[in-house]
Amino acid sequence: MTSLFRPKRIAPPCKRALLALTLAVLSGTCAAPLTAQTGDLPTLGDNADISLSLERKIGERIARDLYRDPDYLDDPLLIEYVQSIWQPLLGAARQRGELTPELEQRFAFEVLLGRDRSINAFAVPGGYLGLNLGLIGVASSADELAAVLAHELTHVTQRHIARQISKQNQQSPLLLATLLLGLLVAGKNPEAGNALITGGQGVAAASQLGFSRDAEREADRIGFAVMTQAGFDPLGFVGLFEKLQQAARLNDNGSFPYLRTHPLTTERIAQARQRLVLGDTPQSAGTAPPQPLQIEHALMAARARVLSNPGADSLRAWLSQAQASDSASASQATQAAVLYAGALAAMQLRDFDQALVLASRLRRLVGEPTDIAAPGSLATRPGSSVLNTALPPDALGKRAGARAQNQRAARLASLLQAQLALAAGQAGRAVAQIDANANARPEVILRAQALLAETGTAPDVAVDRALTQQLQSWVLEHPRDAAAWQLLAAAYTRQNQGLRAIRAEAESHAVRFDYAAALDRFKAAQLLARNTAGAVDLIEASIIDTRARQVEAALKEQLLDR
Repeated sequence: MTSLFRPKRIAPPCKRALLALTLAVLSGTCAAPLTAQTGDLPTLGDNADISLSLERKIGERIARDLYRDPDYLDDPLLIEYVQSIWQPLLGAARQRGELTPELEQRFAFEVLLGRDRSINAFAVPGGYLGLNLGLIGVASSADELAAVLAHELTHVTQRHIARQISKQNQQSPLLLATLLLGLLVAGKNPEAGNALITGGQGVAAASQLGFSRDAEREADRIGFAVMTQAGFDPLGFVGLFEKLQQAARLNDNGSFPYLRTHPLTTERIAQARQRLVLGDTPQSAGTAPPQPLQIEHALMAARARVLSNPGADSLRAWLSQAQASDSASASQATQAAVLYAGALAAMQLRDFDQALVLASRLRRLVGEPTDIAAPGSLATRPGSSVLNTALPPDALGKRAGARAQNQRAARLASLLQAQLALAAGQAGRAVAQIDANANARPEVILRAQALLAETGTAPDVAVDRALTQQLQSWVLEHPRDAAAWQLLAAAYTRQNQGLRAIRAEAESHAVRFDYAAALDRFKAAQLLARNTAGAVDLIEASIIDTRARQVEAALKEQLLDR
């Protein structure tokens, strides 16, 4: 699959700019070639002539389109799971010196999810990454997802995309000169002119593809080191490439490897295995056996498959499989994934009764969040002396890891029940399923949705005030959470705080770079503040005026860049 890990391409210059550049070439004003870096293992991205601020602006334009894409998905559970992998990778890249303080400050380093079922991920300028649900669904472990994210992170830290743009700019004068010469020759000899034009295009394309393949190899090499330093199993790289090879087998006969932007998957598998054998990792894991399917990953992979826009037939198939599942024929992780997919599929089909039945079966399978140990088992109790003395250290570590996995699975099962209850119109039941003291994003978002969805009774002033305070604290720590801003706007509206509600709505648009909509909301807030009789929150009004000016400036800059 040549599109996997492929950086987002930038649109070519317009014809007028090309003509001007061609005239510059004929005048002898070509740009100086970029200096290649020396060394046994050169980094390709160090010599990009595009500034970090320009690269960030390009990335924001692309991210704005991604946010508007109907396939964009803000699923708190999947995002939390991806972030649990992404953050250790950032830490490892920081420790290795791949992620410099300046780069970390200038770039976004955000991962956006898409519902697309294709097995793909990509990096765009400015540190934005795209990850398709199809890839999460096909990955067998967190280690394989770490391999994907580490690869894409390396594209960003090594500035491969900026380097590619620089390469295109460097080639453009020679290419345009060849095209112009071909047009002149074609006036006397059409065949010779066409051959010259075609040859120039071929040379430029071959050079660009060669650079892209080198960038992919470097992303594999550095990404491999980053993921292993972050504590992930390096076999995840091999397992991932083997899946890509299987997925591409029907559409790829393996011919013409030099006409690709990526090295052949077989070549990448061989290189990954060679790194394992040579011990090119911070930890010796070349002979480590494949890890068993972890229940947390199994649940999140099942969620990704169901949410990736499958057809009704696929949803019914998952539901039927869950209804007929035999608890004695598969591992706990596999059973849990089948039940989770079936319950979520039933919810998508609006069969809430079956969804709640399957979710209850899942809850019994994984246990309660506060009751992870098997009943009556002294060796599995956290404070048991048997746990500390009767088992060897390796067994203790495995037991603790399994217990932590089960605890996370129990939490996911509980949140699934809350989500199903909310979808079925049982907001009060959904609220009861969520830990009110939990401060993780899934609990914050889902509980806010459930509380705001409660109808039929008078709003509880104390509960609404507590909800508003929790959302305020959340956006203060996570100012780029558009969903939280939108929920905060709804909470303010429910409390008749119109000025703050409009401002929160404006912030939710600004986060996704929709500056026109954000400015419209800020102006509406300013108008409301001017026309409100009586006391006005002067601090809030001052914040709105400041933010309106900032967003207006950003909108003007955005329009100039078009």
